Amino acid sequence: MSPAPAVLAVIPARGGSKGVAAKNLAPVAGVPLVARAARECLAARNVTDVVVSTDDTAIAEAARSAGAEVVERPADIAGDLATSEAAVLHAMDVYEKRHRRPLQTVLLVQCTSPFLVREDVERVAAAVIDDGADSALTVAPFHGFVWRDGAAAGEGAVEGAAGGGAGAGAAHSAYGVNHDRAVRPRRQDRPEDLLETGAAYAMDAMGFRESGHRFFGRTAVVRTDPARVLEIDDPHDLDRARALAPLLDAHRDGPGALPTRDDVDAVVLDFDGTQTDDRVYIDAEGRETVAVHRGDGLGIAALRRSGLEVLILSTETNPVVAARAAKLKLPVLHGIDRKDLALKQWCEEKGIAPERVLYAGNDANDLPCFALAGWPVAVADAHDVVRAAARAVTTRGGGAGAVREIAGWLVGAEL
Repeated sequence: MSPAPAVLAVIPARGGSKGVAAKNLAPVAGVPLVARAARECLAARNVTDVVVSTDDTAIAEAARSAGAEVVERPADIAGDLATSEAAVLHAMDVYEKRHRRPLQTVLLVQCTSPFLVREDVERVAAAVIDDGADSALTVAPFHGFVWRDGAAAGEGAVEGAAGGGAGAGAAHSAYGVNHDRAVRPRRQDRPEDLLETGAAYAMDAMGFRESGHRFFGRTAVVRTDPARVLEIDDPHDLDRARALAPLLDAHRDGPGALPTRDDVDAVVLDFDGTQTDDRVYIDAEGRETVAVHRGDGLGIAALRRSGLEVLILSTETNPVVAARAAKLKLPVLHGIDRKDLALKQWCEEKGIAPERVLYAGNDANDLPCFALAGWPVAVADAHDVVRAAARAVTTRGGGAGAVREIAGWLVGAEL
């Protein structure tokens, strides 16, 4: 009996990138872009298989860690001028030979769209599988007025000041592309335009082979949330993605979503303001002391018993940090200027994926670590910008049981 036809999602992710170095491995909310895309495709109910087409060993490793299959892309279709269609066609050939399973539908999913969700993957696939379209793409409603610079495009010439024609000396004027610039209809009176998001496409496999292009036959559009439309082409786009991730990822996870033991392999704790209330007591001899919470100690002990790796990471050089770590029987890195580099190195040494790290902090110097960790957590009284960047926020403040609360999320029954 021959196997049922497959619905294959292909994620092209080559190693070279001019706009952002190692772009497809860039972490957003601690998860590499290629892994974020693979995660959503694997969760889509009507997708049977997910492959990442790459020429890069590090991307291949990240893809396999996320649960995707890897297809090694030949050099002749991995350069700057190579098309996504060529990568998809090659991946289809490799998949069919490897699994001896025919393809019904193929998806092209771009990992440079970090906020693609599984529901959009399912809906673009369903447009072909269930609704009979030949090809489909995700789009977002767009109501803006589009202009084009006539001078840049060499178009839109108007008469010069002396009344001459559109030849030598004529000026170029900006002009409306989707509207008459002399008419300003209200938004509700304008036709709805649709912006191609660049995130996901679906094609009938046979039709795609015949046409060699992602758009053929009857093309269906699948509307998606405009707030999630972002393509990473330059470093500023990546910065925006990292700033938006706490909000959009939390919305994806559901209101009030908190990490569980299944989500986390390690807990990394800032010290001042996280395990303390951020105040320092100084005696007459200039010695500094701080106040900590006994409940936090109980929580840390429970985290260690559960098998989680736990680390204290601090910029503070005060000996009290090392003393507290020794009492808790925890490793500590303190007096650290670049906490993000220290965290990355520690993860590599421990063999822990950063997306499996919960990092708890309270102030601006924790933000670089927030960008690396899969679960950035702010204590209740953290700085506003830190709370905004967090994926979860405790109800207890620093030095007031916040660490115990985090332990309760992860090992509640045991604690």
